[in-house]
Amino acid sequence: MALAPAQVRVMDDQAHAARTLWNLLHDWWTMLPKERRSLAAADAAIRQARREIDWLGALPAQAAQAVLKTYFQAWKNCWDGRADEPNFKARFRAVMSVDIPQGRDLNIVRVHRRWGMVNIPKVGRVRFRWTKDLPVGKRAGTVDRITGARLVKDALGWHIAFRVQALEAAPEPHQGPEVGIDVGVSVPLALSDGDTKPHGEWLTEKEKAKLLRLEQQAAHRKTFRGCGEKTSRRLKRIYDQIQAFRATAKRRHLDWQHQTTTAIAAKYGVIVVENLTITNMTKSAKGTVENPGKNVRQKAGLNRSISQEAWGRTVELLTYKAARNGGTLHKVPAPGTSQRCSICGFTTPGSRESQALFVCKNPDCGWIGNADHNAARNIVHLYRIGLALVPAAGRAVVRRTRGVKPATAR
Repeated sequence: MALAPAQVRVMDDQAHAARTLWNLLHDWWTMLPKERRSLAAADAAIRQARREIDWLGALPAQAAQAVLKTYFQAWKNCWDGRADEPNFKARFRAVMSVDIPQGRDLNIVRVHRRWGMVNIPKVGRVRFRWTKDLPVGKRAGTVDRITGARLVKDALGWHIAFRVQALEAAPEPHQGPEVGIDVGVSVPLALSDGDTKPHGEWLTEKEKAKLLRLEQQAAHRKTFRGCGEKTSRRLKRIYDQIQAFRATAKRRHLDWQHQTTTAIAAKYGVIVVENLTITNMTKSAKGTVENPGKNVRQKAGLNRSISQEAWGRTVELLTYKAARNGGTLHKVPAPGTSQRCSICGFTTPGSRESQALFVCKNPDCGWIGNADHNAARNIVHLYRIGLALVPAAGRAVVRRTRGVKPATAR
């Protein structure tokens, strides 16, 4: 979005007001007795807070109602076992965002091929990059229409995402083949049919050199700051530039994930992945004082590499894109897939000679091949013999009797 400096300040005030309103609502909800909690009482509390606290008025009334609905839905998800309970939104960790729940307030107009204009409450008319077709003008109808938008800020500025209601026909069952996918660090995605989905560096050499120079400048200037002193404006500008480079790398990674998962979902009818517990895989090897860990720095580097690949997000994208194309995604148990020979089924801990080479230790077999493709073939084999996990989404869903809430909701 192309915002003027004054409009940026207004949007920042709205985002901070929305975050504060969420925190006030959370404190109010958790302190009240269980019998006094209701959506109507929360709505009355929000209206009173907006009357008594002047700077909460920077947030439009409809956006404040959207905060209430989102918070109430978060508790419903918690009670149904689909998510954890809502918590406090910290200033520096929470994502700055504002909801526009009503599409009729937007008044979207396409200026030309690259840009459009949208009306944002209490901000005015704003230009935005037109990247996808939207049902506006003659294309808008009773079914295909824009129902709202969400404004999100990152290190590169403010962005807008529109909510579109569209009627789509149920897809026909996908007739494509089955494929197993093994995720890794050196080879991001290895498929059971021998294909790989690699990617390069997310930043160019020139960008990485500038990022390193900025990080060195930040570390040098930080030494001049005394204990308890505020960060200087010059150091803040350096931090903003560092965050912009990292946001650019993240955006390029997300673009690669979308393009890759779209191609896989369009080609294959059944997609099989491992049921990985990534949080356990990225635990620190530091250990305790009595039992200190080994190779702590090497394990920390591996943890960073695993986190940067965002395997969980890749699986989420594959899940909904496979369903949209008429296919299915299944998860199978992860233990042993990288140590089992896909030719004879013999399993030994030392079969993987290196990161890329697999050597079967069975005297009657002795097969040698790529370790990643071998693991991918084992993954799809587990699905074929009926070892797919249920539910396919991976996370266990705790079913509770309707009306029964967990003890943490008191």
